[in-house]
Amino acid sequence: MFKYYSIKKYGVKLLPALEKRYGIKPHYNPSEVRATVYQSNFNPKYLPLAYLLFLEQNALKNVLYTEYPELNIGQYKQEIINYLNRKRYHGYLQKLA
Repeated sequence: MFKYYSIKKYGVKLLPALEKRYGIKPHYNPSEVRATVYQSNFNPKYLPLAYLLFLEQNALKNVLYTEYPELNIGQYKQEIINYLNRKRYHGYLQKLA
């Protein structure tokens, strides 16, 4: 279901790309995350993962409700965590757990 390289790229390269474009922040807004994903050649299929990693909780709920109303974020998050555990990944994405 998930491609390991694409997910790993989100965990390794998206934060530095966001920081380079918008500075260091505790959270980014949806348009900053979306623009960085599309303009920096990340696989947009995993945009909900980017939102999950870098949006504040209320912004996350609002954007997912609008852009991905059919997505169960709890289930999506658990699928990613399970996938990463199977691959024995221990990088930045472990903050999801």
